[in-house]
Amino acid sequence: MTENELSNKIIGAAIELHKLLGPGLLESAYENALAYDLKEIGFKVNQQVPMPFVYKEIKLDVGYRLDLLIEEIVIVEVKSVDMLAPVHYSQLLTYLKLSKLKLGLLINFNTKLLNDGIHRVVNKF
Repeated sequence: MTENELSNKIIGAAIELHKLLGPGLLESAYENALAYDLKEIGFKVNQQVPMPFVYKEIKLDVGYRLDLLIEEIVIVEVKSVDMLAPVHYSQLLTYLKLSKLKLGLLINFNTKLLNDGIHRVVNKF
């Protein structure tokens, strides 16, 4: 399955989740519920994946964690905020660069219509 095909499935699951729960919950609630739904579909889902940070050939443990890593190819960053800030996009792009992955989804569940809260971020290497 390609990144685009997988992202479409993830987005579909997120929309269904949002229809059931609506906005206003904590990020951790959406993250865990989305992980559960994606596992039920049959996807490999890793949560809170440590993101190694290498600086000048030294691996530093600075506590970066990916919210969700789906099938080892798509990163999903879950938010529940009034408005996404530019730093949220930058954070996901940095995670993509550090992991050498191509596609990430930034999903803000704190929106009336989830379509307004879904953003694809592409690492062009």
